[in-house]
Amino acid sequence: MDSSDVVGFGALNIDRLYRVNRIAREDEESFVTGFSESCGGSAANTIIGLAKLKLKTGYIGKLAEDRGGRLHLEEFEREGVDTRGVIIAKNGRSGAVTGFVDKNGERALYIDPGVNDTIKPEEIDLEYAKKAKFLHLTSFVGEKPFEAQKMLMMKLPDDVKVSFDPGILYARKGLNSLKPFIEKAFVVLPSERELKLLTNEDYENGAKILIKKGVNIVAVKLGERGCYVADRRGGHLVDPYHVRVVDTTGAGDAFSSGFLYGLVQEKDLNECGKMGNYVASRCIRKTGAREGLPTRSDLENNFR
Repeated sequence: MDSSDVVGFGALNIDRLYRVNRIAREDEESFVTGFSESCGGSAANTIIGLAKLKLKTGYIGKLAEDRGGRLHLEEFEREGVDTRGVIIAKNGRSGAVTGFVDKNGERALYIDPGVNDTIKPEEIDLEYAKKAKFLHLTSFVGEKPFEAQKMLMMKLPDDVKVSFDPGILYARKGLNSLKPFIEKAFVVLPSERELKLLTNEDYENGAKILIKKGVNIVAVKLGERGCYVADRRGGHLVDPYHVRVVDTTGAGDAFSSGFLYGLVQEKDLNECGKMGNYVASRCIRKTGAREGLPTRSDLENNFR
């Protein structure tokens, strides 16, 4: 079996995004101004981003034999992502997310996990995971896939570097619950809010806590303020690229694509942060998590 630069392991969802005049709160009303449907899932978005940058990629996840499952497999194939680690369920439905995006690009998401939440440890191809240089982990809603990911961490050899993007769902579990991930992670890629939930500290001190627990690199996504990158030698801010925001959906996943691309290419920490910010800036200029992702030639010709 051929090796991969990065293999993703996370939920696979169909994103149904409604553009609205504003995101309605309790007992409020809003109206729809547009609609789009696309393949999504945090790790999957990042892997598609890396595939567009011409890295060798693969995926571990679960789909049903339905329209959503077919759409995911077709897009993975189109982008050159290896799908031998994807499990196909005979029953059930593929995961879906219903999202509402306002005119400022802010969003509210509702997750229907479907067969994502039925992944069991014995379904995962350990040999497939062991062939990756990086294994990129993101969150699931349910406990079964969470436990499956933890079991994989215990069996993974040290020469596979783990990249961990916790998301809000896992950040709410707290550091103790995430101990197998944190102890194994080479790089952790949280948002500022996620790091606050995990450590109850600001991003500088929160990053120090993760590094003390064994993480080599922490890259904190700060949105319009760029990112904060840190390792055992210290940390610093990396300035953002300023663009007109259309939709922030997938911005964090796009950042992870750029940052991991830099790590695979053995760039220094600052350069990885700049690449993450650049790819994220391209993503948020268009609707959806993948439409604006740059190609390798885009990166080579426009990244500064």
